[in-house]
Amino acid sequence: MSTATTVRRLLDEHGRTYADEAGIRLRDTPMPLHQLLTLCVLLSVRIKADIAVAAARELFAAGLRTPRAMADATWQERVDALGRAHYRRYDESTSTALGDGARLSLDRYRGDLRRLREEAGGDPERLRELLREFPRIGPVGADIFSREAQGLWPELRPAFDRRAQDAAERLGLPRSPDALAGLVRDQDLPRLAAALVRVALSG
Repeated sequence: MSTATTVRRLLDEHGRTYADEAGIRLRDTPMPLHQLLTLCVLLSVRIKADIAVAAARELFAAGLRTPRAMADATWQERVDALGRAHYRRYDESTSTALGDGARLSLDRYRGDLRRLREEAGGDPERLRELLREFPRIGPVGADIFSREAQGLWPELRPAFDRRAQDAAERLGLPRSPDALAGLVRDQDLPRLAAALVRVALSG
């Protein structure tokens, strides 16, 4: 199978971003960026991705789509939303992390992660460092955010984490993020990265 055919199949069959699956209409505005951060918190523990995505949808359906709404919700309201998605074992600690992270966003960035981007000054590593200051966001969560947000913030491109690179190599595609980026248009980078991760998770 040619490289072009492999990439086309990846995008067609697996190229839905996790943000899209969670119902996030990702734009460079405060609310969807906060929703993406919420999704990254949920995906940052050892739990199935589909459960994390379902938990994000439950939180958003409960109206917890902004830092202010998340911070103003009670701990139990957040736990209940997570429970409806069967987000077990981590529901209580995650509720705390989401509340604390929302307050950090409000206090430091006035609820607008574009201010975090400005503070990073175009440096993708600094941007990831700032993301890791949020509760529960470690290297994995920062990688997920970068992978999904690279269509909005060019300084994050190309964002293909080790899992995506491993899947690319197994499929006969180049492993290098720069080489992978050369296979698609900039707007398709998040979809290709998500497709490779989905393939890796499916085995």
